[in-house]
Amino acid sequence: MSPLRAVLGRELRLALRSGGGAGLGLAFFLTVILLVPFGTGPDPDRLATIAVGTLWIGALLACLLSLDRLFQTDFEDGTLDILALSPLPMEMTVALKCLAHWLTTGLPLVIAAPVLAITLNLPGAAAPWLIASLAVGTPALSFLGAIGGALTVGIRRGGLLLSILVLPLYIPTLIFGAATVRAAIDGTDPTPPLLLLTGLTLAILALAPFAAAAALRINLR
Repeated sequence: MSPLRAVLGRELRLALRSGGGAGLGLAFFLTVILLVPFGTGPDPDRLATIAVGTLWIGALLACLLSLDRLFQTDFEDGTLDILALSPLPMEMTVALKCLAHWLTTGLPLVIAAPVLAITLNLPGAAAPWLIASLAVGTPALSFLGAIGGALTVGIRRGGLLLSILVLPLYIPTLIFGAATVRAAIDGTDPTPPLLLLTGLTLAILALAPFAAAAALRINLR
């Protein structure tokens, strides 16, 4: 088995066995979306107005929920030191961890979002664009979160600090993702904000592993 497959397989198994990936993130997302109609009332027009923002904010917070365990557990039990000495560059290890986080947290949200959008009266024509924007944008959330996770890896109970560091970085992704779906609802062309979101995500995927790896090397000294 190649080192790439071994590391990715390990991360997927750990995430699924612990329930901190797909289970916790998806349960949080479901809870947030299903509680909104109780708080705002059942008026369809009102729900449709807040549907886009609610879905995107719910997905953002669900991705954020398990980021504190991205590196912390491996740091505490010494696995991170072993991974740092493995044949894989640290940047590749970080990228694989982020990919596993997205597969177990972000991807389930992409799949569940169109179904939950019905409860918020999101127009059917906007559903494909919701899926597209989440599919393009949620990987950026995982990779940006890795930077915060790497910076706080040596801090006990650093979850709050991680949130403070990462949430401002999430704002551009949230803006372009929500703008894509709103454009589809308003009948305008949603392609420009989706292309901007795609470019932003590609830039983050290219740069975030290097930033996170540099932070990890500092904490491992």
